[in-house]
Formats: sequence, C-alpha cells, structure tokens
Amino acid sequence: MEITAAMVKELREKSGAGMMDCKKALNETNGDMEAAIDWLRAKGIAKADKKSGRTAAEGLIGIVSGGVKAVAVEINSETDFVARNEAFQELVRGVANVALTTDGTVEAIAKATYPATGKSVEDTIKDAIATIGENMTLRRSALLKVEDGVVATYIHNAAGDGIGKLGVLVALKSIGDKEVLYSVGRQVAMHIAATNPLAIRPEEVDAAVAERERNVFIEQSRASGKPDNIIEKMVEGRMRKFFEEVALLSQAFVINPEITVGQAIKDAEKLAGAPIEVTGMARLLLGEGVEKEESDFAAEVAAVAKG
Repeated sequence: MEITAAMVKELREKSGAGMMDCKKALNETNGDMEAAIDWLRAKGIAKADKKSGRTAAEGLIGIVSGGVKAVAVEINSETDFVARNEAFQELVRGVANVALTTDGTVEAIAKATYPATGKSVEDTIKDAIATIGENMTLRRSALLKVEDGVVATYIHNAAGDGIGKLGVLVALKSIGDKEVLYSVGRQVAMHIAATNPLAIRPEEVDAAVAERERNVFIEQSRASGKPDNIIEKMVEGRMRKFFEEVALLSQAFVINPEITVGQAIKDAEKLAGAPIEVTGMARLLLGEGVEKEESDFAAEVAAVAKG
C-alpha cells in the first residue's frame, strides 16, 4: 500500500511522533492507522494517552435530573459565539427537559414534541437554525435511571444552570439516605469528569481494548530480552495496573487520593445506612471525537479581497 504524506500527517497528529517514525510505522503496518499507533507505542515513541483526534465542535451539553432518572444531551453549533446566545442556551435546556420524558435515544428525542413550539424537537432545531443563522445538531444523548437511589449529575465549565462543556451522570442504587447518596454521587461524578474511566469495574473493560493493551505490553516487554516466563509475569503486572487506572471503582479518588473510589463509596454506606451500588455512568465532553476543519484566516481574507 502506498503511504501518502496525508497519512503520515494524520498519524503525526494522532500520535505526536516524528515524521520519519510515523512513515516507518505505516510501512510496517501496511498503512493501518490504529496498528501504526500501537507499533509506535510498543517502540516507546508514542504516548498511550494521546488523543486519537482533535476536538473542535462548539455548542453545549445540557443536563436535567429527575431524582431517580437523569439525562444529558449534546447540541452542537458552528461557533462558540452561538453557544453563548441566550436563545441557543434555552433551546439546549428545553431539549434536555424533553429528553427526560423519552427513552433517552437521539431518535426518540428528535421525534418528541417540544412544548414551547408544539413541533418536534427536530423541527424546532431546524427553525432555530433559520432564526439564529447557524447550523445546529442534536448529536448525542445519555439517560440513566434506577428503581431506588439517585442519579447524580455534574456540569463542568458551566455556562449557566444545567448547561456547560462537560456533563456527567452517575447512577447509584441504594435504599439509603438520599442526601448522602446525592453528596457522594456528585463527588463521584466530578471524579469521572476528571479521569474519564473506561468502565465501572475492571471486568467490564471492553475485551478488545484490554487485548490491544496486552499486545502492546507484550511487545514492549519483549524488547527487554528477558525469558518468556518473566515476560508473562511482567505483562500480567502491567495489565493489573492498567485495569486499576481505567476502571472507576479501582481508581484513586481525586478528592482523596489515599483511597479508591470503591472505598469512598463503602465509607459513604455507613452514613447512608445501606449498601450503595454504582449501576451506570455517562460522560459527555462537548465535541468529543468530532474534527472541525481548520481554515487559514489569512487565505480567507485574501480570497475576499480578490472578490
């Protein structure tokens, strides 16, 4: 497969590695971008936590809580200027409120009736596009609920009541004191905002993700030249550490790093007067995974000047 300059550029942006290293990685993996990133990581050239793409979409995350149920929605706009517009902010809040009455899927939210207009959410957003003059999209949503307990919420970089750039939901199942549940739930939600865990428990980490990490660790360990039985122990040790770092309950609690999140919840059980189980979590970061085309402002001005 021909390795193009565009492919090398993309890998450089994703991995942070040098041009020649990126070209070699692509040649070694026959142009497979993900495999090339793993090849660079195995060689110690790329960092594991390097983002896979640029985050550039604007807009807002809206969150509404109904006690045992809460929802988060992401509505994108083209510019941050529109995200600061009061009409847009009210639209995001309104859509979040509608979303709480649905099953939480984007499809169901889009079809639901927006009370203020009597139209569907989808048509209401289309009308807002015509009024505000900028494209908008209902991109993502998440809904969590429990039969008994609370769904705690947290908004980071809040732009107003219930809206911001990062929203987190965490569901706690318990018959314990609700005030205690809300308090610990909010703290855990703040932790999730900061650490972005992959799963609640180590055994719930996606098998494909775990296998990919294991393969990288194997290649890194082989470079040490140690015998296979030692390499196996090294890999198992690194995998245990990996699970501790990416699973919510085994992570060091950001509010008190001396204990894990799991231990913090255990401690809260004494105050709540009942067991507490984390049954779900959702974290919506504005524009996550969306790449916005970057423009050359000088070139745009020159083009306009030329008529």
